Amino acid sequence: MCDTFVALPSVTRDGSMIFGKNSDREAAEVQLLEYHPECRHDPSDVVTCTHMSIPQVEETHAVLISRPFWMWGAEIGANDRGVVIGNEAVFTKMLVQKEGGLTGMDLLRLALERRSSARGALETITELLEKYGQGGNCGYQNKSFYYHNSFLIADPNEAWVLETAGHLWAAKKVEDYYAISNGLTIGNDFDLMHEDLIYTALEKGWIKKKADFHFANCYSDSFYTKFSACATRQSRSHEMLRAKNYSLPDAFAHLRDHGDGSYRPDNHFLMNHVCAHAGASPARQASQSTASFVAHLTQDKETYWATASSSPCTSVFKPVWFGDDPLPTSFAGEHLEKFDDDIFWWHHEELHRQILRDFEHRNMLVRREFEVLENRWLKEAEEVGASKRAALTAEAFSLERETADALIAMLETESVEQKPHFPYKRFWKKQNEKVNLSLK
Repeated sequence: MCDTFVALPSVTRDGSMIFGKNSDREAAEVQLLEYHPECRHDPSDVVTCTHMSIPQVEETHAVLISRPFWMWGAEIGANDRGVVIGNEAVFTKMLVQKEGGLTGMDLLRLALERRSSARGALETITELLEKYGQGGNCGYQNKSFYYHNSFLIADPNEAWVLETAGHLWAAKKVEDYYAISNGLTIGNDFDLMHEDLIYTALEKGWIKKKADFHFANCYSDSFYTKFSACATRQSRSHEMLRAKNYSLPDAFAHLRDHGDGSYRPDNHFLMNHVCAHAGASPARQASQSTASFVAHLTQDKETYWATASSSPCTSVFKPVWFGDDPLPTSFAGEHLEKFDDDIFWWHHEELHRQILRDFEHRNMLVRREFEVLENRWLKEAEEVGASKRAALTAEAFSLERETADALIAMLETESVEQKPHFPYKRFWKKQNEKVNLSLK
């Protein structure tokens, strides 16, 4: 499950476009923050996507992506033209394509590599859907996880929501703000659609006449859509987006949101919070916020903020810009299915799982330290010159890692004030054993 939002210049404090996403995937599914430079290709080249290969284009843009380590495609990303995209799993009445096809993550990365505007990215996704379809397993350890996709697509000038059901789709230009959360949201107020969208609903008997057509009502699988708690999360996102003068710190808080009042991750059944935590219930076992990303787009600069780690409420958003070699080199590695302290994502995961032993108390201690860092990066990102941006990014990642080391050592000696419920504690004990992560 995931949550993605966009706030347009009409509702942001500084007149920028602000975009954010939590990528919710399996708890041990490492997600890599990667930069791929622009590239020219030979006419005979192919691109090997997650489950199939397709012809490559002559030239691809530079991209900054957050990618589940076993996939080719990406959950979130941006290109060097200021286009940013997040995708969501949606569950529809249309049959899923179990073999071959492009995953939603493949479609996202292909659109970023090939187009220089939000509208162009939308057109590439729909063209590829028509030609190749969407499909294939999208689960890491769950090898039978199939779904269709929705997308939120933005550039500094406009944003679009694109929702699909098989090869069919509807799209709507965003006004002011929008959020998507694993359910179809477009009704009869779309701006673009597949030519067979309404005809298919008529043919299948989902409506009696064209005037009755409502995309979400016709095509949604009501059981899985309700089980995902998407309506609760989308409503919460819209509540936060409606606030006047939406800002970059608001976007960080948005992705960390657990609702009003105190929060315990061992104390709820459904995935009904924007900041998602895996748990013992069947509805939560396979979904946790494993990467978070925010884009801050203005007419003269695009700044991207990434955690490169799970659980945004226990981590720091760090600034990244396009340029030569913009990222530290501590993200990739071999055998990522097991704990490896040298990998940035796994290093943070040790801290995250220490916090889960006594979430409210321990996260308060951690946030106190991390907010100092994040406020520093917010200030310095506004002032830094282009020639020093990569150095600031490297410093931010390095200092977070050093701070995390100190916090892990502190938590190892910290007493537990409120033990989690037994099923939750047992769930995480098994998760740790699976990846050879031993907590002191």
